[in-house]
Order: sequence, then structure tokens, then C-alpha cells
Amino acid sequence: MLPSEEARVVDSARGHRRLDRVTAYPPIPESAALHYIGAMTTAAAVPAFDALTTPLAWTGADGRIRDCNLAFARWLGVGRRRLIDQPLAALEAEGELLREALRQAGDPSDGPLRVRRLALAYLGGEPRFADAWLSREADGGVLLEAHPVDEFPGADPTLAMPLALSAALRGLAHELRNPLAGLKGAAQLLARRVGDGEPRELVGLVEAEVARLSALVDQLLSPTAPQPHRPLNIHGVLEQVLRLAEADAGWAVRMVRDYDPSLPELDGDADRLTQTIWNLVRNAIQAGAANVTLRTRAAIGVRIGDAVHAMALRLEVVDDGRGVPEDMVEQIFLPLVSGRADGSGLGLALAQQVAREHRGALVYRSRPGHTVFTLQLPFPSDDAPRAVPGPEESMPS
Repeated sequence: MLPSEEARVVDSARGHRRLDRVTAYPPIPESAALHYIGAMTTAAAVPAFDALTTPLAWTGADGRIRDCNLAFARWLGVGRRRLIDQPLAALEAEGELLREALRQAGDPSDGPLRVRRLALAYLGGEPRFADAWLSREADGGVLLEAHPVDEFPGADPTLAMPLALSAALRGLAHELRNPLAGLKGAAQLLARRVGDGEPRELVGLVEAEVARLSALVDQLLSPTAPQPHRPLNIHGVLEQVLRLAEADAGWAVRMVRDYDPSLPELDGDADRLTQTIWNLVRNAIQAGAANVTLRTRAAIGVRIGDAVHAMALRLEVVDDGRGVPEDMVEQIFLPLVSGRADGSGLGLALAQQVAREHRGALVYRSRPGHTVFTLQLPFPSDDAPRAVPGPEESMPS
């Protein structure tokens, strides 16, 4: 059957509009109208729609939810009665896509409006993501049909990384060796001339970073087996990253701690994790962020790759910068690919590698003004919940 009408599209991942083709089918008899957008106009259809697994909700002309099917309530993790009379637009967890789409939804004859990767949540709960269809009803209300999608779409692009790039990485590491040796010597000379206090602390920070980068270069030139993982306090790693951010950005960026102090210790390599998280924070700073948040939470029953873990660390780096450039979305984790003229294109590739070394994953979602990189790392399965300290406060840096 040939398409006979068009639906307008709001693309939340790209921030632009385009036309999608929608197949229009002949009218469906009322008795069979179980999955037809626009078929529901009265409350009498509610029992039939409760048999569907597709989340559906509909509003009155005032934009408030008149009712929804059981699948919609279960998808949001809330009872149906709690959703009744709530403004549909108030369920949007991120951005203004739903509000904009509701304003654009015109007459029923205009056809459904599609919103890509809409984030919905009930009263600050965990957001759920879906591609949604909005259809204006004859009474002025709106029917929303949600098709849930993964929070982080797409396959891992690093799986397609050419093996020949390893030679380019070794060549770059070789070029970095001499400058690092010069920095190390300069830091040692400065250490002899400065007194105690903040200058001494900054020189110590330079020396520590030079030593860490030198070890990274050595590893690229002469790969060795990964270091054994040891129990570590993830908040101690984050505090080191905050010190680096303070030294790099000064007061230009506001760094926010949002820690869960009840998290158990994690088995890992502190140096490698510091490098990974610092790469993410530095990218945020270079993208023009004014605020960067480091957030830690525990996630239960997490699937990473083909394995399901009882509990995992969910570490988020959230910023309000420009976001990932549209032409970089599919290549952002590939080595030697950078959105900046002066970028090396190594930071995110190495971060992804470190995540894999820890049996974890690094994923992201981004739009202008709101970018979230999420590092998921499994906790040891036999780990007892040992609390680690972590202040929950804001710190200008």
C-alpha cells in the first residue's frame, strides 16, 4: 500500500525538523481498532486499549491527561490514578520538545506529529525514553502513542575501528615522549624554588600528571598486561578530577558534586579511571560549559553488553555546554576523530577502552545545553555495602 500523507517530525537528537512518510490505511472497524492512532475518542475504548502493550495516553482540550492505558502507567512506573489530571507537558523530563510538539499539533486532518527520543518521567522519577506520536482529536485533546527506546541508542562504533589505527597511536605516543620529559624536568626545577603552600601543591599536581601521562605513553609504545584492580573509593578519584578542573578552568566553570555516600568500594585502576573522567570533564569545559556536575548513583540489575550485573556504579558527567556536534554523533568514540581543530581525538577513545577494562561501558546522550556521559561499572558481586564518604555540595572551580 502506498503512503498517502506526511507527518511532521521533531528530531530531538538533531534539533531540526524534517518530513517522514507515514502510511495511511483505510478506516478500521471500531471493533478492531486496537492499535490505530486517532481511533480512540471516548472512554469506552479504555478496556480495549488496556490490552495493548504500547503505552498510550490522551488529554482533554486543556492539555491535562484524561486517561491512559495500563501500559503507559507501568512504563512510567506509577499508578494510573496519579496520572489523571496531570498536565501532559509536565511529564517531560528534559528539554521542551513535548511542549513545542503540543503547540504544533493542529487539526486532526494534519496527520500525526512525531517526536523522536522524548524523555518522560513522573514528578522527578527516572526518565523513560520513547519515540512518540501525537494526534489532535476532534474535541481538541491529544492522543500520545509512545514507542519506548533505549536511553543510549546505537551500536558501539568502536567495534568498527580499523586495526591500523594502533600504529598511528604508537606514533603519536612517540612524539609525546620528549615534551613530557621536558615538562618533568621543569617541574622538578620549580619544586626546588617554590616554598610551601598553594604553589607547592600546584607543582606537585604537575609532577603527578606528568608521571601519569608518561606511564600512559609507555603503555601505548610497549603494551603490558593491565594492572590488577584494587578496591578504591570512586569519590576519591572524583576529588582528584575536581582538583585538575580547578587548576585548568579556575573560576570560569562551576563544578558540582552530587555523590551517593552509601556506595560500596569499586575494584579498579585509580589512575586509569582518573584519566577517563578527567577526559570527560575537560571535553565539557572545552565545549563552553558553565556548569559541570559529577553524579554517582547505584543502579540495580544492569545489563552491560551480554552480562547482567546485580549492582553497578552509574557515574554521570553532566554539562550545559554546546553538546556533541551533529556530524560527530556516529564517530565520537573513534580514535583521532575530534570536533576541535586543536583536538587529538584520543580522549574518548581511551575512555571507552578504560570502561571495557573494568567490564563496563561508556555511553552518552547530548543536545545543545545538556550533555550526559554515563560511565557504568559493575560492583563486585560479593561486595558488602561499605559506605564511602562523599560531600554533597557545590564547589566553584
